[in-house]
Amino acid sequence: MNLPASENALLLRTDFTHPTAWQELLAAAREPEEPFGFYLEVLDDPAHSGWTPEQVRAALPEDYGHSFIVLADQMAMAAPGHPVLVVDLFDEPGRRFRAAANQIAAIDSNLSIGNLSFEEFAEQVDESAVFRGFPSGD
Repeated sequence: MNLPASENALLLRTDFTHPTAWQELLAAAREPEEPFGFYLEVLDDPAHSGWTPEQVRAALPEDYGHSFIVLADQMAMAAPGHPVLVVDLFDEPGRRFRAAANQIAAIDSNLSIGNLSFEEFAEQVDESAVFRGFPSGD
């Protein structure tokens, strides 16, 4: 089964065991801090249940024009802050990091325009290995 081509980067649900957590994750992702907006396309199909990052990469269409994909996997559903898995498809295909759901829009916006690199986000994970935003300069 191949994933669809999309004008926007994909947020793909791969865990279907926690419906309430999924709704919480979506709510956090869809209400980002200013100045960001949520533009990812959400794929919420049980046919993708249990898919690994490797399976997802293999199912992407050749014309998927985005440098990353976001997976809402078991850990994203179970852990505080719903840390989704962000997978690099361009610089180092397969490289990944976790990001709090409320950071997805910032990541999407910055990667989409090339303002920041995948590596810059990946290097800013906290002690729990999750990106929760860049440190403030205060």
